[in-house]
Formats: sequence, C-alpha cells, structure tokens
Amino acid sequence: MTDKFDVLVIGAGAAGLYTALCLPEHLHVGLINKNILPVSASDWAQGGIAAAIAPEDSAALHVQDTLAAGAGLCDLEAVQFLVEQAPDCIDSLVKMGVAFDRTGPDLALTLEAAHSRRRVLHSADTTGKAVISTLTAKVLSHKNIQLISPAFALSLWLDKNGRCQGISSICDSRVKWLRAEAVVLATGGGGQVFAQTTNPSVSTGDGVAIAWRAGALLRDLEFVQFHPTALSKAGAPRFLISEAVRGEGAHLVDSKGYRFAFDYHPSGELAPRDVVSRAIFSHLQKTGEPHVWLDLRPIAVDRLRYRFPNIIQVCADWGVDIFSEPVPVTPAAHYWMGGIVADKFNQTSIPGLYAVGETASTGVHGANRLASNSLLECLVFGAQMGLLQVEGEKSKAFSDDEDAGEILEKSISQQDIETIDKLRIELPSLVWQSAGICRGMRDLESAIVQVEIWRQEFASLPLSQALDNLRPGQIIDFSPDEENSSVLRNWGEVGNLLDIGYLILKSAAFRTESRGGHYRVDYPLTDRNWCSHTLVHQSNWYKSGRIED
Repeated sequence: MTDKFDVLVIGAGAAGLYTALCLPEHLHVGLINKNILPVSASDWAQGGIAAAIAPEDSAALHVQDTLAAGAGLCDLEAVQFLVEQAPDCIDSLVKMGVAFDRTGPDLALTLEAAHSRRRVLHSADTTGKAVISTLTAKVLSHKNIQLISPAFALSLWLDKNGRCQGISSICDSRVKWLRAEAVVLATGGGGQVFAQTTNPSVSTGDGVAIAWRAGALLRDLEFVQFHPTALSKAGAPRFLISEAVRGEGAHLVDSKGYRFAFDYHPSGELAPRDVVSRAIFSHLQKTGEPHVWLDLRPIAVDRLRYRFPNIIQVCADWGVDIFSEPVPVTPAAHYWMGGIVADKFNQTSIPGLYAVGETASTGVHGANRLASNSLLECLVFGAQMGLLQVEGEKSKAFSDDEDAGEILEKSISQQDIETIDKLRIELPSLVWQSAGICRGMRDLESAIVQVEIWRQEFASLPLSQALDNLRPGQIIDFSPDEENSSVLRNWGEVGNLLDIGYLILKSAAFRTESRGGHYRVDYPLTDRNWCSHTLVHQSNWYKSGRIED
C-alpha cells in the first residue's frame, strides 16, 4: 500500500529544506533525500547570498546587475520579486541562527563578479554549510515533517486528468508508490552530466528528467554556467575556488604571471563568469597548458585566513600552499540556469507539481546567473510554498486499474549492472567535449546520435523494462541483496543523466547564437532575433515570443 502525505518535497538542499519549513504546519510533509546526511550543491556553496541591504546599495541596482548578467532572458517581474524579498529572507535566516560574518554589529558584505556593490553575505567560505546545517536542525525539530531517506524519486504519478498525485520511489531495496496532494521538485542541478563539474555526486538532474518524462514544460536547458576556477590537481575533486576570492583581490594569471583575462574583457578576472570561463578556455588553447593559476597572494594574509579557511585547508590537503604559490585552476560545470518552467508560486505546467531552486526556471537567472543569487532564489521561492493550499484528500483509494499492494520479487543481473556503470562513465566525457564551454553543430549532432543509441540501450535492459512498466500500487522487492539499493539508485541516476544529456545537447543545437552561458563557435555573436526562450515539451523544441529589450 502507498504511504500518503499532504505534500512530498523531493530533495534536501536549501530549496527542499526551506520549502518544507515554510509549508503550512498543519500539513503532513514527506521530505525525500537520496542520502542520509546532507549532500547537496547548497551544502557546498562557498560564496554566499546576495541581498541589497547596505546604505549605498539598492534593490534597483541589484535588479540592474541581475538583468545585465542574464543577457536579455530574465523575467523582470521575477527578478524584482527576488530582490525585494531578499532582506526579509536574510532576516529569517539570522533569526534561525545562521552565523553570518559581521563587521562590528553589522552583517559583513563582500563583492563578487558582476555585482556593482558589496552585497554578498557569507559565513567565512562555507556559507552553504552554515545555512544547510541550520535548516536541517529546524526540519528535524518539526513534527509535521517526515524525513524519508535514503530514498530516490523515480517517476511522477499522474491521475487520469493529468494531475500529479504522487511519485514512484526507491526506498531501500523496494520500489513503491507514495501519494500526495502536491509534489515539490527541489532536486538541484545536473552537473554530473559533465566530466568536469563542481557539483556533488547527487547532482544528476533528477527533477528535470522526471518532470520531462511526465510531460512538464521545460525552458532554456542549453544555458549552463561554467565556474572559471575549480581546483585542477590530479586525483582531486573539482573543488570550487569561490568567486569571492577574485572579489577580494586575487589575480588570474598564466604560467608567466600574465593577467590574461584583461585581453578578453575590461573587467579582467571580475568579468561575468561565462566571459572568464571562455577567456581561460581560449588562453589554454593558445598556450597548450593544462590549467591557469589563481594567485591569492595579493590578498592580505589576515584577510585570507579570516575569509577563506576552507579553501586554505582543502588546497593544503592537495599539496598547495596558497600563501606561497598560486592555485592551479580550470573551468568546470557549476550551475544550470534552465529547468522546469515555474511561476512566482512555483507552479509548473502540471497541476499539483511544483519546482523550487535550481530545478526550476522562474526567470530570475536568464541566460547567465548572477553570483550568489542562487541560494537567494531557493529561499525566496521556497517561502512562497507557505501560501500552498491543498484539499487534503489523503484517504483516496486505488482505482480499479491500480494494483493495491501487489508485491513482485525481482533480481538484477550482472550484465545490467555493468551496462549501467559503463554508461555512467562514458556519458559525462561526451557531453563535456560536445556541450561544454564552447559548442559547435558538428560535435553536437554526433553526440546527440550517440546519446540516442545509449538511451535505447538503457531502455532495453531487463531492469529498465521491469521498472518502466511498474503500475501504480505495485511494489517491486529486490531484497535480500543489500547492494541492490545502491544499484537501483545508480540505475535511476544514469537514466536521468541520459535524459538531461540529450535535452542539453538538443537545446544547444537548437539555439543558433551565443548568449550568456551558451557559446557556439559557429555562431559566436548574440542575435536579437534569438532574444527568446527555448521551450521544450516532450519531443518538441520551439522558441517563445521575443522578449522586449
């Protein structure tokens, strides 16, 4: 039998946790998390949260900077809403106990790239962890929120009228159905589809993929932000060296100590992220070197120790002493601007389905996210779920065509496991090479063909056949092998990665211009006729109406 909730929130990063906390307290909320402990891109966020709270700053300036970064594709009303709600969200976090850095009694503010004022609040260089740990403690203290973990959402469950009424999910080694009056997707981004990414292993585009398969409207999936400065050391993860480092005065140099970024933009290393990423990519192509260098030595030692203790520690763990030498860095996929189309109240095109945070496309980021607006988006739009009204029909019985409580016992073959593992390794390399920082039609088209072959291979696996044909109410039990739980999750993630890889490649091929986080070597200029959103519905790609400049 299915478990029943008023609301299911999928994902336990900043968007999911804050959404769960903001939902009306009389509702029974299920919070689904892939891991037992918090592991999310929010948890890894270093830079901070942007809010115009300084006397010399204003909401109008924050809006202006956001629109400039968004390269013509922001929704003005959504941006204004984001910016105007920011101070209240910061106040809420402070009251919850988030320990932001201070200068005397005042909240400390730093400058980040493409911001015209110091407006980024931070907690040393582990802001995400400070926010997530506070929100997690609050969630665990709320009696109306039931944490379901480790669990993995597989698909949306729609009724005969196309309304979302729950999900199918992996819970331990069982696949079963969870019913809810509303489902909120807050699963973060999809950085793991790229071989080089700053995202944690959980960022596999789950929300976007399952929403697409259910028929939700998606938007602007070609727009991926590549962070310019990820640690580049053999064997090390692509640890993000925060943009705030450059805001504090660090220099981007090549092996000769030359500050090459000024050759590409007058703001040098403080230019928008996509410009700096392409500058590094282009410079490396010219020089043939494997990476460039980020020199933090122009920053005062005391300031470095105060602001960036985590960066100092991680670099030291990988043999880099930032006080005596520069840090080797390369760009890596960092943030996905596109996602599931959602309005100011997070409603998607499917009734009963909502999307919050990086999973959503609310219009606040346009073609390129302004630094530190993403944690802010999670909070501002998560708070909107406090307005949710549900009918509370938790006792709904299964209809005649649903198999209430039928349990099927299945096993997983070694061949299935090997195919899944192979696809997980090969896909990110292909997507990085063809839809990374610089894209061209020939590479995109050949990659699309390959991914279509892989998707067919994946769909024909016996495990895929069993799970894809599961009917509402049926339960599949893969016990007693305890390893089957991780195999099932890997199957789900690989399926989602194949889908979002396909969606990103097709969207990148569809947009024949360069704008924001999307750069085409064969169409290097921005085209006024392309000042439109890329819309995706099922297997159809089309342009929105032109957005007025």
